[in-house]
Amino acid sequence: ITPGELLCLGSSLAFSGLFYYLYRRKSRVVTRIQEAPKLQVDDNLPALVSAAEGRCLPYVALEGIVLPAQAALTSHYHEGLQGVIQKLQLKEHRLIWNSLARSW
Repeated sequence: ITPGELLCLGSSLAFSGLFYYLYRRKSRVVTRIQEAPKLQVDDNLPALVSAAEGRCLPYVALEGIVLPAQAALTSHYHEGLQGVIQKLQLKEHRLIWNSLARSW
């Protein structure tokens, strides 16, 4: 066995181990999402969220009727298909200056 073959074998095993680790980690996340409790959108939901730890419910499936703020979006390709846009708010907790990229 040559040193080049040993290097290829070692790197192959290292990559296989890395990809298996990433697969297992993502598999756990998928399992948690599939086992998420299903809640109805009703008047009890705000009380439930405020009572939760950190005022946050991780991995919860919400079921209910969604009403658009202005007008529903209609599909150009499928008749009778409508949708709404969900507004997302991202909150960054800490900014760090990256001197290499010269950005926050």
